[in-house]
Amino acid sequence: MDYGIRANLAQVLQQLLQVLLVGMTIGMMRTVVPALAESEFGVPRGSFMLLAAFVIAFGFVKGVMNFIAGRLAERIGRRQVLLIGWLVALPIPLLVYFATSWNWIVAATVLLGVNQGLTWSMTQTAALDITRADQRGLVIGLNEFSGYVGVAIAGVVTGYAASLLGPRAGLLWFGAAVIGMATLLAWMAVVETLPWAHAEGKRHAHAPTAQALRPRYPANVSERPTTAEMFALMSWRDRRMAALCQAGLVEKFVDALVWAFWPAYLHQQGVSLPGIGWIVGIYGFTWGGAQFFTGRLSDRVGRHHLNAWGMWLCGAGVALLPLGHGSAWWGASAAIAGLGMAMLYPNLSAAVADIARPSWRASAIGIYRFWRDLGYGIGALGLGAAAALGGRLESAFWFVAVAMLLSGAVLYRWGEETHPRLNPAL
Repeated sequence: MDYGIRANLAQVLQQLLQVLLVGMTIGMMRTVVPALAESEFGVPRGSFMLLAAFVIAFGFVKGVMNFIAGRLAERIGRRQVLLIGWLVALPIPLLVYFATSWNWIVAATVLLGVNQGLTWSMTQTAALDITRADQRGLVIGLNEFSGYVGVAIAGVVTGYAASLLGPRAGLLWFGAAVIGMATLLAWMAVVETLPWAHAEGKRHAHAPTAQALRPRYPANVSERPTTAEMFALMSWRDRRMAALCQAGLVEKFVDALVWAFWPAYLHQQGVSLPGIGWIVGIYGFTWGGAQFFTGRLSDRVGRHHLNAWGMWLCGAGVALLPLGHGSAWWGASAAIAGLGMAMLYPNLSAAVADIARPSWRASAIGIYRFWRDLGYGIGALGLGAAAALGGRLESAFWFVAVAMLLSGAVLYRWGEETHPRLNPAL
């Protein structure tokens, strides 16, 4: 079988289109819903934990589904898991449209968590299956670029759609179009990539000394590790994997803040829905667009320093946002946070892929994504508690900024360069 972006260009583009639509699906819930939680969905003013509840539900569900998706994909294939993920998403726009209370939004977000855990995991895993080891940073960068550009586009478009059609109708028609198109394309155009992963595993097994690249795989791991063995390996047994997983978990505190509290904070400052969409969109566009370059850059200069400095820069952007006033200040702060996220986001995943054997790569990515997206839930709990204890939304910003600073320090200390060309196995 042929590997590489050029050799599999049609399928790589299909996976990028899929993840663009995945990003649009989550993006439609990130501007209008939290901004109008009080007026449209009955959330009492000052109910910080209730406002964070839908992000908490999303994070815990998506984290678990990432874990399940990785294991399931090695049994029934990537394409089947992708299709299941889109079928689960079909009721989401209807739940939002007919919502009579915030509980309906939480229920819709639970389905969204299932959808995102299954679909986004599979677009990334499938793309890694069919490309070369020296293209992983680029491939994951392209994947995350497409996904978060989709998030940003949806945030802006739904802001305008809500203003023109009303919040419920705008989300209904946008969501139905995006989810319907994605389901149809997944069924008709996406190819199963599991055979590529199997072939790569056999090649590594039969000719390990001939490899041009010698990854520093964890030692003493079974060829077909059990779920318990994989979970222990990723979570604490291998210090490098544990460092990557904790960084992934904490960086999701930022996205929980952007989702749950940025729109509410900006709405309190008198910013319109389209204005909120653009400020949050700057974060998403910067994150998405810069990943096109930062993923490829990590293939040349390595992952480790980009990851650690990305944590610190992103935390600085979060801290800056409530320190000033006006669209220019908020937009610049959002751009700084987005740039930091672009430095770390694709390269944490690429680092995991670097040191995971092909036979259990999907499981490793799934468990990393389990911990990473659990950060939505844990982060939303933390920032909700911080805002409640501090009595103001700004307290949540300080909580997240400090967490990013400390987590980046742990990653820098415990982690190492994982690129096999820059730090090969002996």
